[in-house]
Amino acid sequence: MSRADELARGIALLGLELAPEVQQQLLTYLALLQKWNKVYNLTAIRDPQQMVSHHLLDSLAVLPHLWPGRWLDVGCGAGLPGLVLAAARPEWSFAMLDSNSKKTSFVQQAAIEMGLRNVSVHCARVEDFSPAQPFDGIISRAFAEAADFVALTRPLLAPGARWAAMKGAPEQELKRLPSDVVVQENIPLQVPGLDAARSLVILRAE
Repeated sequence: MSRADELARGIALLGLELAPEVQQQLLTYLALLQKWNKVYNLTAIRDPQQMVSHHLLDSLAVLPHLWPGRWLDVGCGAGLPGLVLAAARPEWSFAMLDSNSKKTSFVQQAAIEMGLRNVSVHCARVEDFSPAQPFDGIISRAFAEAADFVALTRPLLAPGARWAAMKGAPEQELKRLPSDVVVQENIPLQVPGLDAARSLVILRAE
């Protein structure tokens, strides 16, 4: 099965509808990731087929559970999930933050080549990042344990806003959250082509 077919099939299985031009943007991203990966080692996954499920579909699986507004993808790495979500939701805005300049250079280039106008890229440690205004949602994928994720990003969250942590099986680490942060939802995800536990944990401060 071609990457385009696998992506289209996965999107359908997730119950999403993405326009053909959005799917093309995602395939453009994948081709760039593959090309840059040879030099910069952006992701451990080398197989382009695997990248469809482990990167694109894994990122898209959270989409039905997110909300409109200004988003921060903290520790964005090679742009996951932020660039994928930005392509799928052009009316939302995404700030991409990582302290690794090779990765933010890639994300900047990928955003340009994908034609994304709703993305800003920032190379900084999260502790040193001071955006003009706080965010409606902060998402992370493999950035830090939930308690650290919350502690580091709390100053960046707008009043009443929430965190979205992409996790495997997070039950143990959720026990270590601070007492004033509650798990609003712990949503198990089924990612087409990915045989591993996946969940999205929505957190809010009380």
